[in-house]
Amino acid sequence: MKKTLFLILFAAFVLKGQNIRIDSLQTATEIDTAIVNQISSEVKDSVKSKKFDVDDVITSTASDSIKFNLVNKRMYIFGSGELKYKQTNLKGGKININFETNELEAEGIIDSADTNAVNGLAQTPVLSEGAENYEGTKLKYNFKTQKGFISAAKNVKDDQRYEGSAVKKVDKDTYFVKEGIYTTCREDTPHTYFSAEEMKVIQKDKIFAKWIFMYIGGVPLPIPIPFAVFPNEKGRRSGMIAPTYGTIADRGQYFKNFGYFFAISDFMDLTLNGDYYTRGGWGTRMRYRYASRYEFSGNLNAGYSRILKGEDEDPKKTRTTDWNISFNHNQEFTPTLKLDANLRFQSRNYLQNNSISYNDLLTQDITSNATLSKRWEESGNSLTINYSRTQKLDSVDIREVLPNVSFNKSQFYPFKTSASSKDEGWYEKIGISYSGKFRNNRNNIGGDLKIRGGMQHNISVNASPKIGYFNLSPRVNYVEKWYNKKTRRYIENVQDVSNSKLLLQMLASNTATNDVLTEDIHEINMIRTFNFGLSTSTKIYGMMQPQMLGVEAFRHTITPSVSYNYTPDFSKEKWGYYETYTQADGTIERYDPYSQEVFGGVSSGESQSVNFSVGNIFEMKTMKDPTDTTSEQEKITLLNLDLSTGYNFAADSLRLSDLRVSYRTKIGNILNFSGSSAYTFYDYDNSRRINEFLADKGKGLFRLTNLNFSVSASISGEKLKGEERTGKDEENKEEYDAFKKKDYTRLYEEEETDFSIPWNLSLNYNYNLSKPTPAEGKINSNIGVNLGFNLAKNWKFGVRGNYDFQREEFSAPQVTIYRDLECWEMNFSWNPLGTYTGFRFEIRMKAPELRDVKVTRRRGLYSGR
Repeated sequence: MKKTLFLILFAAFVLKGQNIRIDSLQTATEIDTAIVNQISSEVKDSVKSKKFDVDDVITSTASDSIKFNLVNKRMYIFGSGELKYKQTNLKGGKININFETNELEAEGIIDSADTNAVNGLAQTPVLSEGAENYEGTKLKYNFKTQKGFISAAKNVKDDQRYEGSAVKKVDKDTYFVKEGIYTTCREDTPHTYFSAEEMKVIQKDKIFAKWIFMYIGGVPLPIPIPFAVFPNEKGRRSGMIAPTYGTIADRGQYFKNFGYFFAISDFMDLTLNGDYYTRGGWGTRMRYRYASRYEFSGNLNAGYSRILKGEDEDPKKTRTTDWNISFNHNQEFTPTLKLDANLRFQSRNYLQNNSISYNDLLTQDITSNATLSKRWEESGNSLTINYSRTQKLDSVDIREVLPNVSFNKSQFYPFKTSASSKDEGWYEKIGISYSGKFRNNRNNIGGDLKIRGGMQHNISVNASPKIGYFNLSPRVNYVEKWYNKKTRRYIENVQDVSNSKLLLQMLASNTATNDVLTEDIHEINMIRTFNFGLSTSTKIYGMMQPQMLGVEAFRHTITPSVSYNYTPDFSKEKWGYYETYTQADGTIERYDPYSQEVFGGVSSGESQSVNFSVGNIFEMKTMKDPTDTTSEQEKITLLNLDLSTGYNFAADSLRLSDLRVSYRTKIGNILNFSGSSAYTFYDYDNSRRINEFLADKGKGLFRLTNLNFSVSASISGEKLKGEERTGKDEENKEEYDAFKKKDYTRLYEEEETDFSIPWNLSLNYNYNLSKPTPAEGKINSNIGVNLGFNLAKNWKFGVRGNYDFQREEFSAPQVTIYRDLECWEMNFSWNPLGTYTGFRFEIRMKAPELRDVKVTRRRGLYSGR
């Protein structure tokens, strides 16, 4: 049918003939075959010598009829008509097309019985061009020049619309609107809108208007806006960033966060912000972001401020200069080569003077990290180059590692020849692995810069044979450390005294001191150490199958393990690592000259220890539902319980180590419980542990020395069906957003309000008991609460905070209230207690492009303190 219609439409440009009428009940085969054949023949002859403005297929449908006047090149569509040409789609009750002038007219049908009719008209015309839709009572349009006119027009797109008594289209993308309004309200009669006598609309760009009145609840504000520009498409757009106003007691009135956002391209943008205080202080900030999908992304942030506090005549007036620079970059060069960098550098008081965020104000450390990693998939080897830096804000201390290089050679089996593991000999199971590290530490402590570097090589040889039900794992570790420095210790005026008589004279005259001094000796030294061990483990299973109450079986898995580890005493003189110095009283002290180096020195004291551990896993398997063919069995872990202890044969006392117990369980997605405890087997005397067992003194087998556990629970109401509304307008999901952070720059970051969850509650309780001796002990316990619930359909209430049971005080409590006001929203945040108290009350328009239309009231923390 459509193909035949197009043939007839196309013939209208070249032929002169009779009128043709096609009723909606007719089919293509019912059209006079002779007429069609005649048209087809003449079209073929004419198309060779003529050019036409219509260069694509035109399709049309109607519920009543379609009439063609081939003499005058016109087409008439009646009853729910629809016309499609390229990306243009027109619907209406009556549509008239003049192919001679390339113009069409559309209007509605008078229908007083239709309750949805507008001004008594039903099937009013709707013009769609791409994503743009225009509704009106009457429409004129030229599909060649794409100019037109719509009376009583309305355009709705992405929860925003503009409408007017008349709309004139002057080119492909530009419209002029008479007596227009602009609104983001969804209601037919909007609560809030902007009215202007004249408006200019540019598709996918902006809406311009002059002498604008803002209407709230149908009442106009008394003072108009002379000129305004509204965005006509969601997403990243260049524009001004509206400032906030307020007063800070020691800085005066402020004009804060004013700036401009530059949407340079789909892959980069730039934000410039500034602050000004009436007493002379100011600050500026910059954020540059860039991204390329599947390749790299990053951002550069910088800030500088000069803050003046106090009056000019105040002797306590202060002037502080602060700065901040941060850089983030993530790039995947290849699937095996990646770079991740997160670098932050700033002055000591920058956050205290320029931020009102809880997290920023409580920050004590500024950390930086950059890592380049490379993997070789075939060999399994890997190389990592890292830079790290930690800055203490409460001091001038900076700890830096530049660089930190590590190489790992995955385990390989040099003696393996068998293709199948079943035919392997015991020697074929011997594996060798290697890891190497190079590190250079730069620590600036109290203004004193100390640089220390070194290399460490670690070679491990192990095997994993299986004997019966037991897995054996012998291993040998060899460690070699290379240093270019060592530390020498000495007593002033004593270190160079080799004559015993002279030493005695110095001691008698008190010319010697007891201060131990150190100095760095620059020389290449190598430290070689080793240790070896043997471990064995097995698994024991216990099963019970009740086959009742939906439980098919219980299983208990026991994993006992025994290991032996030996490390020699490298502090002995035969190894040549320890050195000596002489005290003022003649006592000779031994020390490790490599203890201050990056990988440490050598261990002192021999260690021959046997460690025992038992792991327990309790599980349950549910039964299938016999009434549900799709149901499946489910395995649930009920409890993990681990116990461990050890015995050091080489120790001179207290050979038996503490018994340590750890446990954890999880009940669905609601409750998590985990904890650990430690028990000693030895008695105490005068606040110190003595080499006597509690059992020998009749005080029981062991005594608790430490206990800690945490319980967390999270529950929420069922998600409301059909309630997908949140407190923020959705961004255009089709637009590619390569940036992780939000585009809208604001002072206060707020969590998105989700009305689909009627209520939610999170509890977290932590308990710690430290009891090193029977007479002393310390308890720390606190509970955290996060509660949120819908007071009503459009009200959301939240409260969160922590309570310390020992201090009997709340820590950082906060109350939040959100109210959805259709095209407006209300936010209230209150911090009632603590150092950073304050509140913020704000009513603003919800649409992202109008969020700076707001009324705000704040005190305390939220006013900038």
